[in-house]
Amino acid sequence: MIDGRVGQRRPAVSNPVGVAVFLLIAFGISWLWLLFAVVWLGFSVINPIVQLPMGVAPAIAALVVRRWVTREGFADAALPLRFRERRWWYLIAWLGPLALAVASIATAVMIRLWWPDSSWLSSDFDIPITGLTPILLVAAIVLTPLYFGEEFGWTGYLRPRLFPGRPIASVTATGLIWASWHYPLAFIGYVHFGNVFAGLGVWTMSLLFQEVILTWLYLRSRSIWVPSLAHAGNNLVLSLLVGDLLAGTLGDTLVTALLAAPLGVTAGWIVCTGRLRKAVTRPDSMSPIAARHNLRSGVGN
Repeated sequence: MIDGRVGQRRPAVSNPVGVAVFLLIAFGISWLWLLFAVVWLGFSVINPIVQLPMGVAPAIAALVVRRWVTREGFADAALPLRFRERRWWYLIAWLGPLALAVASIATAVMIRLWWPDSSWLSSDFDIPITGLTPILLVAAIVLTPLYFGEEFGWTGYLRPRLFPGRPIASVTATGLIWASWHYPLAFIGYVHFGNVFAGLGVWTMSLLFQEVILTWLYLRSRSIWVPSLAHAGNNLVLSLLVGDLLAGTLGDTLVTALLAAPLGVTAGWIVCTGRLRKAVTRPDSMSPIAARHNLRSGVGN
């Protein structure tokens, strides 16, 4: 594609060698480990010991590429916490998944897919929902370092190197790659889709919407820890609360669609109001890669 303002071709990938090695390591470690642990050793994919290596694989890939392959270092990795000056973004990342969970449950009620009865406060965890919710909110904070592994890799490293200067294209490509990385989980018992292809389609959209939100939080906060907290909340608060209440009645495919609904509305608001593009072009939120590219060719969608 030619940028009409400067007559230069925008690269689809800013560092093809680095990106290729990153994807090879991230996918290779994750998928080979699942094959070994689940298929060969017979472990359950629900076991945290099985999930942990997969979760840290993108971080390992980004570390290896940054340090030894491209030698570009970590200047654009947004590693500082920046908690004091970005505390409101941390608060949004922490409580946002709870708000999305309420919206998903409310959607199920409004379209009459589910209605709370006398047992709705119960939980599969043998803890009432009213007691489980604060536990999960605390767990999201405690386990944020585990979700750093994915955010450091996908959102922090891969995304700005795909379609640089074109935020919507870069987020879309990253979201689709991130979604495909999850696909083996649908065949080994992590989720149970009645129609696996329909389920994967809905799951892909849900993850794509999440990547829009996580990228926006990352760019606005200038800290990889903010999307890491939001990612932890999406898994531990949003998915677990909604799944705990609705999965037994509605099944995983429909629950995934209900999870995707408020995520899609939020992602659509971010994109349609130009917030994603504005976050990329803010001088204090651009990585060195994006800044150099923007100086040469401007920013588009």
